[in-house]
Amino acid sequence: MRQIWKPFRALYFASLMMLIGSGLLSTYLALRLAAEHVDSLWVGALMAANYFGLVLGGKIGHRLIARVGHIRAYATCAGIVGAAVLGHGLIDWLPAWLFLRMIVGLGMMCQYMVIESWLNEQAEAKQRGVVFSGYMIASYLGLILGQMILVLHPALGLELLMAVAMCFALCLVPVAMTRRIHPAPLHPAPLEPRFFMKRVPQSLTTVLGAGIIVGSFYGLAPLYASQQGLTTEQVGLFMGCCIFAGFLVQWPLGWISDRYDRAVLIRSIAFLLALASLPLAIMSHAPLEVLFASGFMVSLLQFCLYPLAVAFSNDHIEGDRRVSLTAMLLMTYGIGASIGPLVAGVLMKLFGSHMLYAFFSFFALMLVWRIRPKAVTNLHQVEDAPLQHVVMPEAMSPLGAALDPRVDEQIVLDQMCDSVVPTPPEAEAVPEVDESDPEPAHKSSN
Repeated sequence: MRQIWKPFRALYFASLMMLIGSGLLSTYLALRLAAEHVDSLWVGALMAANYFGLVLGGKIGHRLIARVGHIRAYATCAGIVGAAVLGHGLIDWLPAWLFLRMIVGLGMMCQYMVIESWLNEQAEAKQRGVVFSGYMIASYLGLILGQMILVLHPALGLELLMAVAMCFALCLVPVAMTRRIHPAPLHPAPLEPRFFMKRVPQSLTTVLGAGIIVGSFYGLAPLYASQQGLTTEQVGLFMGCCIFAGFLVQWPLGWISDRYDRAVLIRSIAFLLALASLPLAIMSHAPLEVLFASGFMVSLLQFCLYPLAVAFSNDHIEGDRRVSLTAMLLMTYGIGASIGPLVAGVLMKLFGSHMLYAFFSFFALMLVWRIRPKAVTNLHQVEDAPLQHVVMPEAMSPLGAALDPRVDEQIVLDQMCDSVVPTPPEAEAVPEVDESDPEPAHKSSN
């Protein structure tokens, strides 16, 4: 395995630096505003702006990379992101911070696209799963280390913004110094929203709910912890503990996902998430032990939703549409992550910080209501389903499917290198997988 990962260590290092900077920036901004007694609505709006930028970056990144190439696009975006980060220290006007946060999200999405297309270009089909796992480890490790910086340096001064900018400067070095050949030129994969809404509506519902919950967590959990009386070091430990829970659960989740019905798993995990969120939702001021224990359990469950939804949707989508499926899932996730922090921020402002976990519990129950395993007809289940569960990192671009070992290598090349083929007319009338058939032919074999 070490020999497989070795050729990709520069790209893993770039991903690690990016996620350290991103993780630190999100928590720093929330704590900085909390220290200045700014409304939680602004904290949620900043995270919403970041995810809105990520959604925009999926479209703009394709055009930029196609125009100037991978290395120039990556260098351009790394420079812009670094400047936007430092801009938070030069300007105190919150509307300007919203714009800067959007620019950070947009630039980072372009960087993700460069790294993921490069990893896919250099990975052989039989190595893609191992390469993908290395990318996932770098992504989660970066998010955790970003929180640990706050433990080592709890003062919320401008030096933390300099550290974030330094991370984005360092992530530029391995890409700028590469001697490898440019990956193939990119062409956007078609979204086909009507097709996917008819084919995999339950997966899209789950992804939307996951975006609402996880986006609110990243944006507002530091504020929640601060309002619970935690110091900056304790907030860093709390966030690191929660993100580590999401990292820790991915491998057992993959084992379970490959052996049990995925729709049932999604509904069960959503129900458990609703229950796990209740202690923090009920107590306006939770003891430290309860805060860490419940926060760990909630994160353990909330980070399961998106990977399960991706695996479940792939079971019902043909291989030549999986890159487009990933783009659709990410757009749906980004919409949810843009809405969630705003709504949760309003609730926290009106009723108190504990409403964040009441918000999680409510939307988890909404998923329990909307996900109906008995309605899955399997009319379009692909051969050999359920497909192998693949751990999905938080940082995923529309090209993330290209690294998915379930996707055939030639299909990936066709999607990334060929011109986009118009959607055939019959794709507009696709029977639904799950909600319209009251007596399914047979239950899902997932």
